[in-house]
Amino acid sequence: MLRPVANLGYLQVVRHCNHVCGFCSNPTTPYSHTLESMKALVDDFVDRDYFGIILTGGEPTLHPQLPEVTAYARSRGLHVRMITNGHRLAERRFADAMAEAGLQLVHVSVYSVDPEVEAELRGTEGTLERAFAAIENALAVGLEVNINCVINRLNAATLDRNVKVLTERFPALRHFVWNNLDPSMGRAEVNQARFTPRLADFEVSLHRAMRHLHKTGRTFRVEKVPLCYMADFAWASTETRKIVKGEERIVYFLDAKQGVRQTEWGHLYAEGCDRCTVREICGGLFDRGNGYDPAELAPLFVDRDAVVRSILADPSDPARERLTMDQWRQAHAARVARAKDEARATRDPKALPVVGQLTDQGLRRFEARRRSESRRTAERELNMERLAEQLPGDES
Repeated sequence: MLRPVANLGYLQVVRHCNHVCGFCSNPTTPYSHTLESMKALVDDFVDRDYFGIILTGGEPTLHPQLPEVTAYARSRGLHVRMITNGHRLAERRFADAMAEAGLQLVHVSVYSVDPEVEAELRGTEGTLERAFAAIENALAVGLEVNINCVINRLNAATLDRNVKVLTERFPALRHFVWNNLDPSMGRAEVNQARFTPRLADFEVSLHRAMRHLHKTGRTFRVEKVPLCYMADFAWASTETRKIVKGEERIVYFLDAKQGVRQTEWGHLYAEGCDRCTVREICGGLFDRGNGYDPAELAPLFVDRDAVVRSILADPSDPARERLTMDQWRQAHAARVARAKDEARATRDPKALPVVGQLTDQGLRRFEARRRSESRRTAERELNMERLAEQLPGDES
């Protein structure tokens, strides 16, 4: 039986990383997980009838008990995915261990197929070949492999070249995910001038990349990009799909934010957006960090219902709803009303559990990592992130 929605939960298993990306939105914190504290969050996703879990970080492969929590999540019936920079997955023994533990899908992050650009974005040399080795190993052990890419100023004009090189080298790759840079947190917030793109910077290359993948029978998703920059591929917008299907998302942040449950997907809109025919299903401009210009937005005049039909009928969606348009309109109106009611509530009706713990050992490791990262970012002429949300209290 198909689930009515395919809610996927995010679990940050660590918050440190062996790379020092200048646009990282989730830098190191003193919080840490044990296997038991991760199991508790897995159980919470199961209790909420979530379809699957995404293990992320930081760099999740740095947690010594990652195979164990993967196996536990699979034993509880969740679809298990992981987002990784690929450094450890480049080791065949580790890839074997993760496959044996029950990992089903891995998102390998590749930002540029140019080794020098990739190294500059990662703050670390030699990362591209490690990512390629990770893809090879993951495919060899039978994992489904997606490519994740953060759109930023350095790769904005070459998104299409990236997908062509990757699909030529790895024909088995079938799915790509682009996330426009979030300028509101971590090092991304304090290095905006260097990494935050204009929407126009990537409009052409993103369209070419999507068109190439579509023509070759592959699939893709795009996050934090308004529909006026998606044109013929509005159905691939992550936010639009969540709005249409009424999905929610819970992220268990391993920092002071703790658990965050999202049920609404709209952000910033311009005055002209009121005339747009797809305004109701568009996530708008993700601009919490004041890194983008709403003047770049423009209304679309396309058939909203055609976009909705494409999403509802998508054969690649494991939980697509078999609804008529009249049924969808009624369900959508009910979801909008329910979301407004929840927004007016004084607290989340579904309380979220505590995420991780703070220990003396964790604080010492955090201080050591901050010193190391400070040296590495200085070498790359990058600014270090503010401490807000990394520590409990009101530190800034």
